[in-house]
Amino acid sequence: MTETELRLQCHTALPGHRQPTPADTFAAMSAWCADNNIVHDIYGEGPLIGQFEQKIASLLGYEAAVFCVTGTIAQSVAMRLACQDRGSSLVALHPTAHVLRHERSNHELFGTFQGLSIGDPHRPWTADDLRAVPDVLGAVQLELPMREIGGQCPSWEELEAIKRHCKANNIHLHMDGARLWETQAAFGQGLSAICSGFDSTYVSLYKGLGGMGGAVLAGSRSFIGRARAWLHRQGGNTYHRTPYVVAAAMQFDARLTAMPQYFARTLWLYETLRDYPAIAVNPAKPQANMLHLHLPVSREKAIAIRNQVAREHGIWLFGRASHAALPGHSYVEWYVGDNLLGMEDQQVRKALALLVQGF
Repeated sequence: MTETELRLQCHTALPGHRQPTPADTFAAMSAWCADNNIVHDIYGEGPLIGQFEQKIASLLGYEAAVFCVTGTIAQSVAMRLACQDRGSSLVALHPTAHVLRHERSNHELFGTFQGLSIGDPHRPWTADDLRAVPDVLGAVQLELPMREIGGQCPSWEELEAIKRHCKANNIHLHMDGARLWETQAAFGQGLSAICSGFDSTYVSLYKGLGGMGGAVLAGSRSFIGRARAWLHRQGGNTYHRTPYVVAAAMQFDARLTAMPQYFARTLWLYETLRDYPAIAVNPAKPQANMLHLHLPVSREKAIAIRNQVAREHGIWLFGRASHAALPGHSYVEWYVGDNLLGMEDQQVRKALALLVQGF
């Protein structure tokens, strides 16, 4: 039995949002389209996509935005334009940046830019990390929150210092905001305040929002106009973008409204985890509605525990398990979404107890 088949057999899943079947998803999309008289866009031109792009641009405090079929293309285009404008191909990246971890060196193989890894891989960036760079940077790419280190964010004061440094040194500051929606509750700031000082921002339409895929890149009107041309050049000029936009737009407002509830549930989860000292949590205090659970067992053992609990109890504890720095240890990611929000407290405790019993 594959991992996907095993998960589908479970009646309960802890991380993430509920996963409707394709039939349920398409039926909901069809009903929403009928209720709102939606027509297809043609190569990105149409009322739905235009209004949705502008809605996101306005929420983030930018002049314009453009739909991108993937975040990988969105960020590649943003960095290409930023480096052209600043006359330097160097882009400062955190060691855990998505570009370095998950994009198979596309920026190097395609000659888009040169990545310069700076900062501590286990901590968010500081302005001092940037000041220590002796080279002329074309851009700085900052992820908020930083997924690979448990959803950590710099403090608000540190974030403002990073913004000031980039502005003073004519460095394009770009946000990898794949999970930007999740940072408002932790920062205690609105989206436009968080984005203020960033020259461009990318957001995902499925991570957190529960859409089918896609992304949006926001920035100045001229920057986005140039980005549209490069998205076309890189193969992103899909004929109909309607399915991706509908899947996100039909639940966009509800998801954003629920983000404070997800964060409140995360706070509760942190308190609950105090009763399970065998599990270490990163970060020490929640900075978004996501976290890493560090387990005192190997990656292989963690997966074996997960699969056994799934088969015997119908509970899916987590998805991917990763090797930790210490031998015989591993860590897993929990995104606190609809599943944990709607789960009875005692059911969460039962799941945690089953996990710990396997150690």
